[in-house]
Amino acid sequence: MADIRLEVPAENSVLEVLYDGSELHQQPPSMSEHLTQLARKIDFTTDGEEITKEEKKEEEEEEEKQPFQQPHWPLEDVRNKIRQALTEVSVLHDLLAVVKPKPPQYMVLDQVQAEAPEPKAYIQFLALKKASGFKAAGTILLNGAERLRTSQAEMGRTPSRPAGQDFHIELLRLRQNWRLKKVGNTILGDLSYRSAGSMYRHMGIFEVSKADESMGNSLVPGGGGTSPMSPQIAARSHQSSLRVTVPTELTGSAYIFVCIKKDEEDICSAQLTTSDFVSGETPWQQKLEKAQNVLFCKELFSQLAREAVKLTPSIPHLVVGNQITATIFPGIHLLVGLCHSDGKNAPKGGQGGVSVNSSGVVGASGMAGGGSSSTNSNMGAGSCMGGGNIGGPSATLGGLGPSKYKHEHDLEHSLHQLLHRVYHNSFQHPLPHPVYAYMGMSKRRRAAGPEGMDKTQLVNMMKEQTLLEQIIRQVQHNFLRLRTMYVIDQLAAEFKDPLIVSHWNAFNSPTRSCVKINIATQGYDSVLRTKLVIHISERSLKCICRDGKIMTMSFEPQELRNLILCQISQHNMAALQCLARYTGWTVLSSEQNVGTGAIEPLGNASTVMLASPSGNKVIGVHSGPHQRVSVMVSSSPRPDFYPSTVVSGQRWEHLGAGWQEVRHDRMEGRNFLNKMELLMAALTA
Repeated sequence: MADIRLEVPAENSVLEVLYDGSELHQQPPSMSEHLTQLARKIDFTTDGEEITKEEKKEEEEEEEKQPFQQPHWPLEDVRNKIRQALTEVSVLHDLLAVVKPKPPQYMVLDQVQAEAPEPKAYIQFLALKKASGFKAAGTILLNGAERLRTSQAEMGRTPSRPAGQDFHIELLRLRQNWRLKKVGNTILGDLSYRSAGSMYRHMGIFEVSKADESMGNSLVPGGGGTSPMSPQIAARSHQSSLRVTVPTELTGSAYIFVCIKKDEEDICSAQLTTSDFVSGETPWQQKLEKAQNVLFCKELFSQLAREAVKLTPSIPHLVVGNQITATIFPGIHLLVGLCHSDGKNAPKGGQGGVSVNSSGVVGASGMAGGGSSSTNSNMGAGSCMGGGNIGGPSATLGGLGPSKYKHEHDLEHSLHQLLHRVYHNSFQHPLPHPVYAYMGMSKRRRAAGPEGMDKTQLVNMMKEQTLLEQIIRQVQHNFLRLRTMYVIDQLAAEFKDPLIVSHWNAFNSPTRSCVKINIATQGYDSVLRTKLVIHISERSLKCICRDGKIMTMSFEPQELRNLILCQISQHNMAALQCLARYTGWTVLSSEQNVGTGAIEPLGNASTVMLASPSGNKVIGVHSGPHQRVSVMVSSSPRPDFYPSTVVSGQRWEHLGAGWQEVRHDRMEGRNFLNKMELLMAALTA
């Protein structure tokens, strides 16, 4: 009878059986793990053989009784071991000789029976688990086959769609631009800016599903129909096989409106985002972009509102509802508002008019559809529906009428750059130098030790401006730049003699600008040009004159106007002196600050005395920043000189006669220098 031995199958244990029938096996143990398992089975408390205390005592007594015996010769131990081995081999030989004859007579050899292993229920459990896994896998395959059969039947009944309208192809395109994940049988997406370092509390989750024909027929194209899925609104394209469902608070359009006001006058405005109304046939890509835009605007306004409350300027900021009011200059206010339209009450076929009230909040009123503005916000503050122009004062936005605000593209661009820089710095930190230094330490902080900076410098270095403070700085600079531009253009239109030409630097920073002003007389550009450079910062102006003088002015426009008027007066006098040298006349005297005559409201008048080549004619010119230019002429010899007993010499008749004023405003000539040139020519002849 043959022996049948049952062994454990030489495969790893099964951890889990999936629904498709596949099994997850446990990985085989490594050499170190196998050695650890074997070592756990050894009882290190025993020496291998159990020896009683009595046996140990007997062995010790025998060793004490036996005296130490010196072997007779060195190979005695080897001889004893060989003799013992020979005895064992002889016994084995005799045993084999007895067993060898057949049939055996005295002794029979039997096989050693191995111990039967204990039966385990693992094999039965494995069989049952595999059977259940096969059953689940079969169910999944049958369901998939049924869905494929249904899909083939629908494709046979309906006309073929373009390749771009397939559900899986559109889902692949959606996954290329948006973060998606599958939770159970639902596909969810993420609209938030958490990957860019955002800490906004709104999750920004949207759902993606396959659009069915019944849902497509229930939507009215262009009517803004909504899905029965409450409380969310599903928006899908008429020809798209995807249905994108976004939260209700992220539907519609939103933008951040920035406006600079002076009393009741609106100076300029800017928008941080576009605000097109979303219709029922908007594609899913545009729908998701609009929802992300709404989330971005709400997050930005929430951060600005928190900073406005925390800051403590001399004039506190005012946060009311969805509007932030800050004072940038005396009488000049900055308005930052959140405008949001959920699209429910938007006009359905007509156009809406944009209305802006005195508080800076933009609103829209329906004209053709009879819709009214609605408010919706998740921050406890109302939001308004409206739009503004993007391309300029005459541009329209989303079918709305033109806005009365003057759109400032430079301010809008600088604010966008500021937001991008904030998000970039939130997760882009400078690399450590050296490599064991702290992460995110700036170059200035690394040089603080070698340069020996004190505590005050370190504290100032660690101060960072908030986002609202940076926006206020940029708005202050933008307003001061517009005011400077207005003053220069006003003077250029007011004074045609001399000409004022301004050149604005195209490469400016959001808080620094530069303008170069050239003052020249038409037709006499080569005679003299007066140049000055004005640097515009947030709250001050720095002017560098032609002679190298540096003057710092405040934000008041009258100071800049007075400076340019003084430069015009000095230009006339300097150009007249250069022209006199070219025509041969001699400059007798020149004074920039005259203490006699009428007092100027601001600045001092200047005078120039010119003598003809023959010396018989003298011209005196007096000019001031706020007074008109006066020209006087004196001639010699004096026609009214009569010798007397007191003055008998004829040489005294060459003294200059009385000054006669020249009405140069009635003289022929295009400008002041041209008239003076004609006058000097006439007096010389």
